Amino acid sequence: MDLLLLRSLIHVADLGTIGEAAVALGVSQPALSRRLRVLEEEFGTSLLKRSGRGVVLTEMGRLVVREGRTILDRCDALKENVARHLRLDAGVVRIGGGATVVSHVLPPAIARFRRSHPMVRFDVREAGSREVETMVYNETLDFGVVTLPTNQSDLIVEPLLTDRIVLISGRGHPFVKRKRIPAQELEGQSLVGFEAGSAIRQLIDAALRAANVSVNVVMELRSISAIRRMVETTDSLAFVSEMGAKGAPVLTVSGFRVERQLALICKPQRPLSPAALAFWDRLLASAPL
Repeated sequence: MDLLLLRSLIHVADLGTIGEAAVALGVSQPALSRRLRVLEEEFGTSLLKRSGRGVVLTEMGRLVVREGRTILDRCDALKENVARHLRLDAGVVRIGGGATVVSHVLPPAIARFRRSHPMVRFDVREAGSREVETMVYNETLDFGVVTLPTNQSDLIVEPLLTDRIVLISGRGHPFVKRKRIPAQELEGQSLVGFEAGSAIRQLIDAALRAANVSVNVVMELRSISAIRRMVETTDSLAFVSEMGAKGAPVLTVSGFRVERQLALICKPQRPLSPAALAFWDRLLASAPL
C-alpha cells in the first residue's frame, strides 16, 4: 500500500473537504482526487461520499482511516527509530576480546565513545581469540579484537596495536632486585600461566622453546588480575601483557622478546550497524599502531 494515499485520505477525513486537504498537502484538488480514486480501487470499495458541505467517510472509509492512523503512527515511529540509530542516539555494539583487551583496551575506548554517544549500549564478551573468531563468524558478535594470526581465512582483519609481553614477579622473588636476567636462568622456574591453548600462551610457549628454556607452569588462569594476584601472593613469575603489568615488578630478560599483534576482525558478509561501524572506525583512528 502506498502510504501517501493513506495520508491523503486521513487529511481529507480530518479537514472534511478535498479542497482544504489539497491546500494542506500542497497539491491540486484534481491530483488529490486521483489519489483517492486509486486508494478506493486498491481496496475495491468506496471510501468517501460527497455531501452538501464536502465529503464524509463511508463505513469502510472510517475503518481504513482508523486502522490507517495506527499504520502511519507505527511507520513514523519506525522512521524515527532508524534515524536515532543513524544519529548514534541508539544502538548496540557487540564486541569480544581476550582478558587484556577487555581489561585495558576497550574500557577507555568505550568511555571516550560514550561521551559523544551516551545512548549507545555495549555488550562486551571476554573470551580467547579463537573463541572470539568463532563468535564473530557465527554472528554472535559484531566484531572482535584477537591475537594474529587468525584461524578463519575469510574474515576482514585490520591491525590494531602491537602488544609487548613482559615478565612480572612477586616482590619476594629472588629475581626482583636484579636489573637484567639471562633467559637461561628461567630454566625450571615456577610460572603462573595463561590457559593452555590460548593465543597468548602459545606465543609465550613458542618464545620459550626458541630460547631453549623449559619452565614449570604451576597454575593456569584466564584473568590478568587473577594472574597478578597469584604472582603477588606466591612470589611466582608470570608473562603478561605490558598493558596489564602496571604496578607490578617487571623483569628484563636478556635476549628474550615476545610481542603479539592485536587486530580487529569482522565478517565481510555481515554489514556492521551504524553504532558498531562508528566504534570500529574510532578504534582504528586511535590505535597506536
